[in-house]
Amino acid sequence: MTSQRQPMTSSSGSEPTNAVQSALRTLEVGTSGIAAIAAALAGPLGVAFADTVELIRQAKGRVIVTGLGKSGHIARKVAATLASTGTPAFFVHTAEASHGDLGMITPDDVIVALSWSGEQAEMKNLVNYSARFAIPMIAVTSNAESSLGAAARIVLELPKVREACPHNLAPTTSTLMQAAIGDALAIALLESRGFTALEFAKFHPGGKLGAMLKHTSDLMHTGDALPIKPTGTGMSEAMVEMSAKGFGCVAIVDTRGQIAGIITDGDLRRKMRPDLMNLKVDEVMTRNPKVIDRTSLASEALEVLNSAKITSLIVTEANKPVGIIHLHDLLRAGVA
Repeated sequence: MTSQRQPMTSSSGSEPTNAVQSALRTLEVGTSGIAAIAAALAGPLGVAFADTVELIRQAKGRVIVTGLGKSGHIARKVAATLASTGTPAFFVHTAEASHGDLGMITPDDVIVALSWSGEQAEMKNLVNYSARFAIPMIAVTSNAESSLGAAARIVLELPKVREACPHNLAPTTSTLMQAAIGDALAIALLESRGFTALEFAKFHPGGKLGAMLKHTSDLMHTGDALPIKPTGTGMSEAMVEMSAKGFGCVAIVDTRGQIAGIITDGDLRRKMRPDLMNLKVDEVMTRNPKVIDRTSLASEALEVLNSAKITSLIVTEANKPVGIIHLHDLLRAGVA
């Protein structure tokens, strides 16, 4: 018997909608902040954004992302996203910059400074350093007329919106908007450079993302483990190969060693007849089978397996079978 989940109530017995309504209000205000950025990009913010992308693309050095407080936390995240998507970047804490970390910044770099008000006193030394050594600075602020905005070469002026905090004090909507413009900048730079998934893999070797970015050649079975027979082989011999290798299939190659077809357990069921063992593989095999190149990503192999509803996939190089990959290999590697 299926039981229905009872609505949760607070310890005071109040309606269960209070916390949910609060969350919905927070999300609604946050959504309005993102919408405001999108609208602003159609105007002056769009021009400044395009100039920012070009400035960073032309820079010989790195992007130095800086901020203080909540803006500092977002700045650290923006630097990490830039670095992982092909734009060399690192975070410098605004306050620590005045105590030696200015030495991390070179004249070849570009500074991206996050400050919602643009009036943080701790930013002064970094601003002066930028001016002294002609290091271009991009201000991400809600006030282009602020001290930071006035000192910057480019200002990404974010629309002023209300914080989700009921007192309009705690940085919530503002930090969401900073993170959003940072993500937009990282992706615009990624796309402008033609940064590929294979390049992405160089910076993400660990975790599930790293597993998805492995190549099929990293996971495939090769050599004697590969079930393979030439055209003209008898079905009885092909069946022995299928059983011995345990992948539920056998690849069939032509006289040039290129993939000609495949025989799977499903083919055997569909072609079952009394004289099946007396036939040649050419009469039973499925021609033009699904294959994947050895340089393809493991995530692509998973997509092919899922879309074709199969469990094994022949891996090729120059259309010649060099390995086989099974769904279980992807599961063990953490791809699926």
